[in-house]
Amino acid sequence: MKNNFGIPSLLLRWAIAIPYVWFVCDRIGVLGGPGQPHVGWGNWDKFMEFARQVMSFLPDAAVEPLAVLASLGELVLGFLLMAGLFTRWAALGSAGLSFLFAISMAISLGIESPLGYSVFTLSAGSLLLAAIPEYAFSVDALRQSKK
Repeated sequence: MKNNFGIPSLLLRWAIAIPYVWFVCDRIGVLGGPGQPHVGWGNWDKFMEFARQVMSFLPDAAVEPLAVLASLGELVLGFLLMAGLFTRWAALGSAGLSFLFAISMAISLGIESPLGYSVFTLSAGSLLLAAIPEYAFSVDALRQSKK
């Protein structure tokens, strides 16, 4: 049977990756300052207000280091998924990271928050991407073709 995953896997990779990179750019002010159109946070301080809400069950001293790690994770995973490099591992990383986001949101903000923002859907979509047998239109496919 022919693999028909090429375009769907590309679109799923980008649907997961682009928001990761976009939100990191937003929280460090690349997209503009707080209050500007299409800007959610606009700077790290505004983002940290949200992070403290989402991780309210953790000691305050742990929140910023975890927010930095999560942001770095999102940035790395986003670029790996956009390029299609180490796609299966990046998708599994995305599934784990987004599941942790969803659980944190549910604990601190209630279950409607991760459901409303489709964070469980992001996690499940990442798992689906990890299960795809091969990744057309990717660096991984180029590397495979050279073997």
